[in-house]
Amino acid sequence: MDAKTFSNGIVRALLTVTGTILFIYFLYTIQSVIVYLVIAVVISLISRPFMSFFKKKLKLPNTIAVIITMSFFLILVTGLIGMFIPLVLKQGENLSLLNTDEFKSTIEKIFLKVNIFFLNKGINIFDELKNLDLLSKLKNIPDIFTAIISGIGSLAMGLFSVLFITFFLLKDSEIVHNSFFAFISDTNVKRVEKSVNTIKELLSRYFLGLICQITILFVIYTAVLLIFGIENALVIAFICALLNLIPYVGPLIGGALMFVLTMTENLGLNFQNETLPTTMYVMTGYFIAQLIDNFFSQPIIFSKSVKSHPLEIFLIIIVGGLLFGIVGMIVAVPSYTAIKVILKEFLSDNKIVISLTKDL
Repeated sequence: MDAKTFSNGIVRALLTVTGTILFIYFLYTIQSVIVYLVIAVVISLISRPFMSFFKKKLKLPNTIAVIITMSFFLILVTGLIGMFIPLVLKQGENLSLLNTDEFKSTIEKIFLKVNIFFLNKGINIFDELKNLDLLSKLKNIPDIFTAIISGIGSLAMGLFSVLFITFFLLKDSEIVHNSFFAFISDTNVKRVEKSVNTIKELLSRYFLGLICQITILFVIYTAVLLIFGIENALVIAFICALLNLIPYVGPLIGGALMFVLTMTENLGLNFQNETLPTTMYVMTGYFIAQLIDNFFSQPIIFSKSVKSHPLEIFLIIIVGGLLFGIVGMIVAVPSYTAIKVILKEFLSDNKIVISLTKDL
């Protein structure tokens, strides 16, 4: 190898590394746009059955079908905002006027009641918690809510961007389709198109299945909270149900949230005879809902939508969590499904691929 060839190789390697770094930096800079695009793609996948119904069954023009579908999502988003914004603003107003010393004293009295109750049972679990001095952080709560309210503008911008992108993904799907396949060689167009259509179908069913899963949990949570007279039952139930989108970790966070909100709802009542029993009853309902979800809802969703065995899903979610944290756990199933479809199309003779994709 002569010096010129060697130097050209070094230059190409440096250019490749530089280009890769610049590309990664570019992706990092536009990460918010990527998030908007991903959310828009998910919404468009969820919308596919609705679009198909409007266009094929009702024979509506494409633009009219898109407008009706987007209107449905706008009504849904407006309803959610109507649920949360007044609650957040009210809590922000209350906390901005909060006497933190008085509130700290009230919380300490609650801890004392809880500690006395467990001491009577021979259990001492609150001594260490009292030494953590976590209540000193309460003075920062008004600032947190001020930051949340100031972020509403950014949220509105993000919402507009998602809706705008989703509208054109639905309306001009053929343009997006043709632009994507412009980068595919002619020999692979049919195979890639088949893979893309299969992935769209499976992921549409998967996301619709998740909506059904959340709806079932929402109904159960709401019923439990209403039975025991908890205020803002709909909002609490929706948040806890939505947290179940985070595999394994989400239900734990949702359980802790429901426990705290139920406990604080009954602060003025007798702790041992009313507050604690009510909280335990609510948590029992929560655990029953989780059992229904884990043993009925999730297995049906995974087996019917992405056609994967529950053990596969469990392992993939764990691996995704170890590699990429909570985000990895959320995107593990859709990513795994897409990879399986691609492998089946391009490596259909491989024994391992045949074993993994036999149900697709």
